[in-house]
Amino acid sequence: MAQTTLVKSFLPILIVLGAATAYGLWYQKSRGKIQAKAISGKGLTASIIGGDLGSRATLVQFSSAFCTPCRATRTLLENVVAGLNDVRHVEIDAETNLELVRKLDIRSTPTTLILNSSGVEVGRAVGAPKRDQVFAALAAIK
Repeated sequence: MAQTTLVKSFLPILIVLGAATAYGLWYQKSRGKIQAKAISGKGLTASIIGGDLGSRATLVQFSSAFCTPCRATRTLLENVVAGLNDVRHVEIDAETNLELVRKLDIRSTPTTLILNSSGVEVGRAVGAPKRDQVFAALAAIK
């Protein structure tokens, strides 16, 4: 009988630990992956993002001041575009552009939008993307 009471008292803790572990695994797996998007709607213009569009693609990074992964993402994206004449990187401060953040459904920083030459979003990475994923996403844009 004492064992039954002991199991019942630890059951809520075990349920919370199981749920937290499942959420943590999902969160870690989903961060930083570039998800392709169907091309639809009007594109973003240079005046909206505050920088010129690339002739093939533009990487639009939404950052915030105290975001450590944002700094690593900025460095990665700057290095990627350094060797590509037809791709641009534009960084937008999410805190000072809340209207645009809401319009584009940016939920966390860093978030990187991959735009084609027309300014249409063709991919999105929530979290810090990996270098090879960025190059693969850019290679898919013709």
